[in-house]
Amino acid sequence: MTDDASKTTDEGVGGEYERQPVPNKALLGFKSFVGMFAGEHTAGTELMIGPLFVAAGVSAFDFLLGLLVGNLLAVLSWTLFCAPIATRARLTMYYQLEKICGRNLVTIYNLANGVMFTILAGAMITVAATAFGVWFKFRMPGLGDLYPNSLGWIIAVLGVGVFVAIVAAAGYRTVAKIANLAAPWMVLMFLAFGIVTFKQFLDATQTSVHSLGDVWTMCGTAIWKGGQPLEGRTKFTFWHVMFFAWFCNMAWHIGMSDLSIFRYAKKSWYGIASGAGMYLGHFLAWICASLLYAYQIHQNPQNTDVLPGPMTYQAVGVAGLICVILASWTTANPTLYRAGLAFQAIMPTFSRFRVTLVLGLVAAVAGMFPAVAMKLLDFVAMWGMVLMPMGAVIFVDFWLMRKFGLQRNYADLSGTVFNWAAGLAWLITMSVCGWLVWTGRIEIYFVSLPGWFVMAILYILFSRIYQKRIS
Repeated sequence: MTDDASKTTDEGVGGEYERQPVPNKALLGFKSFVGMFAGEHTAGTELMIGPLFVAAGVSAFDFLLGLLVGNLLAVLSWTLFCAPIATRARLTMYYQLEKICGRNLVTIYNLANGVMFTILAGAMITVAATAFGVWFKFRMPGLGDLYPNSLGWIIAVLGVGVFVAIVAAAGYRTVAKIANLAAPWMVLMFLAFGIVTFKQFLDATQTSVHSLGDVWTMCGTAIWKGGQPLEGRTKFTFWHVMFFAWFCNMAWHIGMSDLSIFRYAKKSWYGIASGAGMYLGHFLAWICASLLYAYQIHQNPQNTDVLPGPMTYQAVGVAGLICVILASWTTANPTLYRAGLAFQAIMPTFSRFRVTLVLGLVAAVAGMFPAVAMKLLDFVAMWGMVLMPMGAVIFVDFWLMRKFGLQRNYADLSGTVFNWAAGLAWLITMSVCGWLVWTGRIEIYFVSLPGWFVMAILYILFSRIYQKRIS
């Protein structure tokens, strides 16, 4: 057997242990996860999400307290829900779900998951392209635009997409290495955005700051004013901010997608590494990014375009444009990596490398259409609602099934290709959640938490019937 053949046998078609547990020799240290989370979540997404809070008319108190609480809940979700299962099973989320639900049901799930990961990567390519728009002065989309509006925009998005696809296809180790190199600089840049823009606010309003009380007054009267949202936007309260901060990555932690990441962790407590992303990214970076947008509106209330390139260029010049590009890449890279794993699980004989390259091109095409990036808050909330039920299935199957006298990994043991207990529970949960949102009974930001418990209960009840029926 050749060395290449041996490697394929040990590591799988894509060299990433897609269909077997990660061995001890491939485990990574705590620093790798700190860098990956800091790089992924102090990223291009933040430059879109931060401004959208300002557009939602949130108050300073609701915004800051909501971020503190919501991000803590997210860190606890990774540490207590996701990482313990990942470090015990050491399987990708997709293969572990296949053993529980069967090949055909997981194919449906992987298709939905892979499509959503690819679209999110496309949104990050959109963000990076706004930096090139400043350099090359082509027309860029506005807050309400749905379609590409210039040839320069299309070319910039395609160029960024090709680069992102190559990096993501190289595998997790390359993704983590780039994140570790870029993360410290990006954190400093986001901090610079906030400091410079706050100083610009003070100059523009001719305000002097002598105490923390003065800073707080400035935040509440000039930045996060708590007034009416922009047209077409939902008014945000503390609860909106808290649940969004907690659940914007619901598919990753409670939804269990990051089993694929933490299967490389030596210890389950490495889940706290997510705090590097939540508090450097989803706290500090959202605050700094929202400052950029608030100052833009302060200067010109008619300019509601959410374009990270022009906003950061106004604050710190060319360094801001470079930060936008790197920040977008460090989000798009691991996102496309996850998408590649999802589609590779559907087609296990295909190379993950080639699958990821193709998805990168698809993401680039999606990135040409700015609708997702401009509606990012709603998109990630919907994503969590659709994918969260299968996280409940994995949690229940791993920890609770034997306590109820039921079999774990039932599809694998029975040879079934479609676990109807999981499939029916998923369909009912999504239907109920979708109906509640569609009829306006519950906003999309709040529906996923009760949905998770509904899915867990239904899966146990249906499994008692299903496993007994075909035993």
